[in-house]
Amino acid sequence: MPQQGAARRIVITGMGAVSAAGVGATPLWRAARDGVSCVRPLRSERPYVGRIKIAAQVPDFNPTTHIEAELLPYCDPFTQFSIVAADEALAQAGFERKQVGGPRTAVIIGTGIGGATTIDNNAYLEYKLDGRPDTLTVPRLIPSAAPTTLGMRYGAKGPTFALASACSSAAQAIGEAFEMLRAGRADRAIAGGAEACVINGSIRSWEALRVLTPDLCRPFSQKRNGMTLGEGAAVVILETLEGAQARGATPLCELAGYGTTSDAFDPLRADVEGPSRCMRLALESAGLEPGDVDYLNAHGTATYANDITESQAMRAVFGDAPPPVSSTKPVHGHALGASGGLELVVTISALRDQIAPPTINFLEPDPKCEVDAIPNVARQMPIRVALSNSFAFGGINATLAVRAMT
Repeated sequence: MPQQGAARRIVITGMGAVSAAGVGATPLWRAARDGVSCVRPLRSERPYVGRIKIAAQVPDFNPTTHIEAELLPYCDPFTQFSIVAADEALAQAGFERKQVGGPRTAVIIGTGIGGATTIDNNAYLEYKLDGRPDTLTVPRLIPSAAPTTLGMRYGAKGPTFALASACSSAAQAIGEAFEMLRAGRADRAIAGGAEACVINGSIRSWEALRVLTPDLCRPFSQKRNGMTLGEGAAVVILETLEGAQARGATPLCELAGYGTTSDAFDPLRADVEGPSRCMRLALESAGLEPGDVDYLNAHGTATYANDITESQAMRAVFGDAPPPVSSTKPVHGHALGASGGLELVVTISALRDQIAPPTINFLEPDPKCEVDAIPNVARQMPIRVALSNSFAFGGINATLAVRAMT
């Protein structure tokens, strides 16, 4: 048993994704790198009368090609997405299905809502059709369905739980797994986030907040008018460097640091102090200085106030010259509880390929967002250290720091 509190280096040895770019981490990275928007006309199972007609939905997803028939009745789409992403991550890490498990393997999956599709379907059945809920409704809709299903699938018997902190859920899930491994409470972790909430009720609810764009998401740009709702999942495999080396695995990168804070300020509005302190904590956790950061994947929702606040927070940490920044939400949408995971996959890929992805749909700089937003075209550049930000309603902030292997 490792000594509690011992400083251990934590690495990521596998990653998987399901997103509006399709199934796989590679399609997600290619879309982000090449600036290809995966936002499409909204698909809805039932008539939809809302104003917003676009979303970043997973295209042509057939769960029967990825998941056993006997398991599917228990799985809401958010759990289906998490299974597919986790299977990919484990394969890349070089684990057989049950090989990764045991009492020293944790499973932590973040989600903003959980089984939203199941909730929506049963509400329609109850109130519109006066029908009877399916027997497996509750096992499908609970947020813990994703991590417990993964735990059973891989025989992981360590700490297993869902983490719900809105748009910071995936980043916090990965960060808390990192802290668990670093402290010696586990040796491996399956961590990430999943969301499948592009449904009528959810779209209308976000629309009521007036934060959704009817056309193009433009983070940090003049004339930005909101975000596009997305869905998907991203899962990474965390291990101690010692454990990865012992089994001959090749790490993708080091997960070097994690910071999380609360604004304790407002249910909807962001604050500068909370996000800036969060980034500082991630740097401190990693033993890094602000000048060490080469690239930052921003939360970047393209809502007017949030982009200004995040820009101010970055300048509070990095001074007058923050590192180059991009938001990839115009590509894969804002997938809420899954976003931090999808964006970490993009950030790790940027680190590995030495290419910073662009912020697409950019028109012209906003003087109130004084950052280098890598407008419209990817940038080949040295990247040894990168940050990924996730900031949520209620003021919950999370920042992950990744470093190239040395």
